[in-house]
Amino acid sequence: MKGVALVIGASRGIGRQVAVDLARNGYTVVVSAKSTSGAAAVEPFPPDPNSRQSTINTVAREILDAGGDVAAIPVDVRDYGSVRRLVDETVKKYGRLDVLIYNSGAIWWASVEKTPMKRFQLMQRVNPEGLYGAVQASLPYFKVNGWKGRIVVVSPPIYSRFFKGKTAYAMGKVAMSVLTKGLAMDFEREGRTEMAITSIWPAASIESAATGQFIEKDPSNARDLRKPTIFSDAILAILRSPATTVNGLLELDEDFLRKHGGVTDFSKYSVVPGSNPRRIMPDQFPDLRVAEQDDEGMRVDSTVLRRSKI
Repeated sequence: MKGVALVIGASRGIGRQVAVDLARNGYTVVVSAKSTSGAAAVEPFPPDPNSRQSTINTVAREILDAGGDVAAIPVDVRDYGSVRRLVDETVKKYGRLDVLIYNSGAIWWASVEKTPMKRFQLMQRVNPEGLYGAVQASLPYFKVNGWKGRIVVVSPPIYSRFFKGKTAYAMGKVAMSVLTKGLAMDFEREGRTEMAITSIWPAASIESAATGQFIEKDPSNARDLRKPTIFSDAILAILRSPATTVNGLLELDEDFLRKHGGVTDFSKYSVVPGSNPRRIMPDQFPDLRVAEQDDEGMRVDSTVLRRSKI
């Protein structure tokens, strides 16, 4: 066994593929999401991985049928108590936690004017708040492991074009990337060289429930889609890389596989054989560092200040 991997947001699409491929590569996997079902009653099996018939229970059955070790534990990432119970149950069942992958996400692409408050709140609770809760619940167990472990976040590089036409969504996803950068700095500052957090994002659109609507409108749009295996391959490459190499990276699946996975031919990932899916992300991203990167002035630690007042 390579370790215990908890995949949050594993009921279908990219999350399902990541869970299946982690199991194929020797990981014990805990699949988690809000949706559940009676997997034994699903016929034909396995179901369409991008349909609502695909749940953590069908994913778990798929992994079990292939000889993998898996548990399905439901979670509502909007409820921190539910998230804590998920992480606690994972460690109670398997005795450890080595990898946390946060793939849960709520999406609404529209202008600020056309994004209702309830939709905005849902995205913030599922995206940055859910991630923060999962990280908070997991860090004590990584500490028990001697700060040896990996956190992988599905969030983008930070750049201005990403905000266009979907500001409310971008606020939450970029916040997740800020958490990646900030926690990575915490790991570095504390000398935790075997602990890493990495953000990963698709360079081209990936076949999923979200992209399926575009195929329904025009089947030729499938030529611009890649299979979700490119994403799971990128995550596996991240987990194989030294922690110091990937800590704090905001990477794209294609770029990481090219630079660190030795992949030069991406044709096998095309949904339509022979097609060349359009890259939707920039070739280069701004460097977020500044010349005064290490000049923080007077460092403030609120936990220390609070203790001093007690």
